[in-house]
Amino acid sequence: MFHGPEVPMSILFLCVGAVFVLRGPFGRALADRIAGRARTGAEDQDVQELRGEVDDLRHQLGEVQERLDFAERLLARQDERAGALPKRGNE
Repeated sequence: MFHGPEVPMSILFLCVGAVFVLRGPFGRALADRIAGRARTGAEDQDVQELRGEVDDLRHQLGEVQERLDFAERLLARQDERAGALPKRGNE
C-alpha cells in the first residue's frame, strides 16, 4: 500500500506549508474573521449610520406611541360624555 517515504513526506511538507501560510497575514485575517473582529472602515461607517437610523426610528416610534395614547384618552372621554348625556327616545 505505501510505496516508501512518499506519503509521509508529502504529509510533512503539506503540514509545514500550512503552518507557514496560516501564521502569515492570511492566517491572521482568518483568525480575525472567525473571532468576529474583521471589520473595515467602511463597515464601521455603515454600522454607525444604521445605529443612527435605528435611534431615529426609536424616537419616531416613541412619538407615535404618545399620539396613540392621547387619541385613546380622547376617545375614552367622548365615551364617558356620551354615557352621561340623557338619551333621546320615545319613552
